[in-house]
Amino acid sequence: MNKKQTGFNLGYVLLAVMGVLLLQDFWMRRQAVATIPYSEFQKLVSEDKIANVVVGQDQLSGEFKQAIGGKKRFVAVRVAADIAKELDQHAVEYRGQFESNFVSLLLSWIVPIAIFGGIWMFLGRRMAKQLGGPGGGLMAIGKSKAKVYVETDTKVTFADVAGVDEAKAELQEVVAFLKDPKQHGRLGARMPKGVLLVGPPGTGKTLLAKAVAGEAAVPFFSISGSEFVEMFVGVGAARVRDLFEQARAKAPCIVFIDELDALGRARGTMPGFGGHDEKEQTLNQLLVEMDGFDPASGIVLLAATNRPEILDPALLRAGRFDRQVLVDRPDRIGRDQILKVHTRLVTLGTDVKLEDVAALTPGFTGADLANLVNEAALVATRRDGDQIVMNDFNLAIERIVAGLEKKNRLLNPREREIVAHHEMGHAFVAAALPGTDTVHKISIIPRGIGALGYTIQRPTEDRYLMTLNELENKMAVLLGGRAAEHLVFGHLSTGAADDLSKATDIARSMVTRFGMDDMLGPVTYETEPNAFMGQAYGSNRLYAEETAREIDVAVRGMVEAQFQRARAILAANRPLLEGAAGTLLANETLAGAQLEGILKGVGQKPAARIAGSA
Repeated sequence: MNKKQTGFNLGYVLLAVMGVLLLQDFWMRRQAVATIPYSEFQKLVSEDKIANVVVGQDQLSGEFKQAIGGKKRFVAVRVAADIAKELDQHAVEYRGQFESNFVSLLLSWIVPIAIFGGIWMFLGRRMAKQLGGPGGGLMAIGKSKAKVYVETDTKVTFADVAGVDEAKAELQEVVAFLKDPKQHGRLGARMPKGVLLVGPPGTGKTLLAKAVAGEAAVPFFSISGSEFVEMFVGVGAARVRDLFEQARAKAPCIVFIDELDALGRARGTMPGFGGHDEKEQTLNQLLVEMDGFDPASGIVLLAATNRPEILDPALLRAGRFDRQVLVDRPDRIGRDQILKVHTRLVTLGTDVKLEDVAALTPGFTGADLANLVNEAALVATRRDGDQIVMNDFNLAIERIVAGLEKKNRLLNPREREIVAHHEMGHAFVAAALPGTDTVHKISIIPRGIGALGYTIQRPTEDRYLMTLNELENKMAVLLGGRAAEHLVFGHLSTGAADDLSKATDIARSMVTRFGMDDMLGPVTYETEPNAFMGQAYGSNRLYAEETAREIDVAVRGMVEAQFQRARAILAANRPLLEGAAGTLLANETLAGAQLEGILKGVGQKPAARIAGSA
């Protein structure tokens, strides 16, 4: 563990200088030397009051026979050229003194140079430590920046990791091998040289690596992929070599490289964007080191990334990172287990059931759930509560999913009326169609950056695939707000822009990826494009212009069909829709039993499914 370094403080230097001056003043007082004129010196000599004299080139110094004015010694500037005769007449002991300029030269030139040199070396060492690691000096710039933890430093075990049982089981083999390599290698088996943890951000990849170190009770080298690359050429490769040298010296141990994609990006991709020889040199050195160490020595290399598709194929081949462990988003049971871990140190109310909270948070990662517990605790603290109740969790979920309430964003009466009908349109279509997610809450209080209102639906279970009918229902619910505006007010507004975008994306995926259009057939026309800098690139269109027009027509037909379907449902329930919108305008938020009572009377207009092509 690195100790915190104290910075260079000019105040310490000033304090030291003041201390030296005080000591000098004290010494001068102890010396008690009287400075007298030469005429006074001659007078004292004639009165036999001088005990001895030291004759210098420019001054005289000596002692009085008896202290004068409390001072025993004196000093005077020499004026006469020859005073020996005068001193002999009065039997004064005297002697000569050779005066050298060496001390003054030393103080005026060499000492300042030495001081500035020392300051330069001090600052240079600090800069070298920041650039090159704990060794200091310019040559230490190639030292590895890996933070080394012993098993007591991590303080993380598998008991702190929940919701990823399959990944945990995979890594328990690593722990067993590190604890007893002979037993697990008795049949000739070897441990995988590298284990790559793959999964979305926030799923616990780094936490799993720390848990492996804590369970195995071995040193744990932790470093980020970006820390290998520096401004100087060749530094990254030198740090890779130094990292593995340190690991061999402390084997058995675990080397963990976080954000491997910063270091292991595929070489030679996108030639039009240029290259980075330093990164490629660093990657080449990592490949060489992974080929060069024997897993039987007890070195286990772990790495984590959320972008495995951009890693170099040479890095993923057998013999390097030859095992990939998926750390995926947790399911409902996994979320329940994760919530139990994160609520150990908080006080929960009796009405809180973590399984219900887990059901309300589909798609949440471990980091999201940890943030949810913290937000719920903050909500309870703001209301001066002694416990975290279920309503605190509901408010925290809304805060995370929909954003912060903007109660100071005032809408005019016309806008509030449009927003109320828009949100009730979503809710009515969702209540009328079978298999859709239950509407949990409706509000016309603005939230987040651009949401003027929101309708929250809560799924009853985790879903991993969707049928054609379910996708069409989802599109109809998205278009319910736009349909309500068109039905009641006879015009359209910009409030449905996000709904239209999502519905269009679903329709295009149904046509081009899922083969769900009867006219275009079960053919895949597009794949998911790779992302670079947040933009899609490299997607080649493998169909003709005529097919492109058919795709556009099919997508437009699907969206229009579901819009008309939603409008028909709302037209059949228009009196109830306008009454519910009035209730929402009065209350601003509807939830619970009041919302269930309103949506219970919504009925679906009997009609066959509308074809997807126009």
